[in-house]
Amino acid sequence: MQHLDRRGLLGAALLLGAGAIRPARAQTDIGRASAFIQTTGQQLVAAINDQSRDIAARRQRVAGVLRQAVDVDGVGRFIIGRWWRTATPQEQQEYLKLFEETLIRNLSARFGEYQGVRFSLGRTQQRTEDDVLVNTVIERPNSAPFSLDWRVGEIGGQPKVVDVIAEGTSLRLTQRSEYSSVIQRNNGQMAALLQAMRGQIQQLAAREQGR
Repeated sequence: MQHLDRRGLLGAALLLGAGAIRPARAQTDIGRASAFIQTTGQQLVAAINDQSRDIAARRQRVAGVLRQAVDVDGVGRFIIGRWWRTATPQEQQEYLKLFEETLIRNLSARFGEYQGVRFSLGRTQQRTEDDVLVNTVIERPNSAPFSLDWRVGEIGGQPKVVDVIAEGTSLRLTQRSEYSSVIQRNNGQMAALLQAMRGQIQQLAAREQGR
């Protein structure tokens, strides 16, 4: 499980992405998708850079942004893939809870690293009939800028991030492979992944408290 949090800020948090397989979505408007990413990015940056609040309060602020921007259940179900069908209802419920907590903790554990983060919008383009690709450039103090592409789709009548592409790599597909690997190494047992996720959350919480 050591690789599950390796990408840091927007890679981990916006693993955000990964919408699950669902009925056909409405076509996403380019302008609306761009404005959505602009607003969501500004909200995240403001929460991360807000030193007037303690860590717990900032984490809750970030959690609110993520819950609004992401279909967390859809994200989690896509990433777990075929193993969702073999999990018990209790395991499914715990997995989704742990998945959301992992996203939030991955961000809050890195508040210090990303203090002063900024972003700007790049090119927006229609990717398919039902999603749009929005490019952003992320800047941190004392670090080289890097590019993230956000796939935005219409889910339930609202724009949502459905994937993030970093350095040409789909983060939802990478995470899906990592989660599946944990389960496969443990004879197809969902319980093994849940245990690993609990351990990861504990590590992230300790890291947050130790700063």
